[in-house]
Amino acid sequence: MFDYFKGYITDKRKTAKGTYLTIDVAGVGYLLEVVERDFINTSINENAVQKLYVLLTHREDAMSLYGFSNKETRDIFQILLSVSGVGAKMAIALLNEFDACDLISLVIDGDFKELTRAKGVGPKLAQKIILELKDKLMKTELPKASLCKIPQSQAFEDTQSILLSLGYEEKEIEDTLAKILPTIDDSTNSEEVIRKALTCLSM
Repeated sequence: MFDYFKGYITDKRKTAKGTYLTIDVAGVGYLLEVVERDFINTSINENAVQKLYVLLTHREDAMSLYGFSNKETRDIFQILLSVSGVGAKMAIALLNEFDACDLISLVIDGDFKELTRAKGVGPKLAQKIILELKDKLMKTELPKASLCKIPQSQAFEDTQSILLSLGYEEKEIEDTLAKILPTIDDSTNSEEVIRKALTCLSM
């Protein structure tokens, strides 16, 4: 139903039930449960537009919105929900402990013992997650390890959009951004990121 929201973060709250952000989109405030990593890295700023990928879940007694700073984490969250016995709280617990790339690697490698580091995940459930998801994740277009390390900033999003419009392939762009990342002094400076990406692609 929803893919993402673009708006202003107007509130942050941490409770015994989880971590939450309120995003104002055209005057409507949406309360999103988020992973702790995104909660820590997101600031209240009513002057800067921010983008969060979302997923709406519903049970007989409740509807909930979950927000994520990148599409890959949102997609992994949704895949986790397909495992019987894994609800939203358990999926959040797994993503609080592991980022999307690490979680995918653990499942594909069959490392159930490492998965038990997540709160509430015992050996039997960890093995069940691997059993049900390993083949699915291997067939899914997974986030690349190099791309996961690229900062989720407007500068990098702008650069990707510009390079796509110039006719460069997505894989080529991802590899280039990962390559120039160590040379970037300011990951929020669109001009610098675009210039270095174009220089790299022209070599």
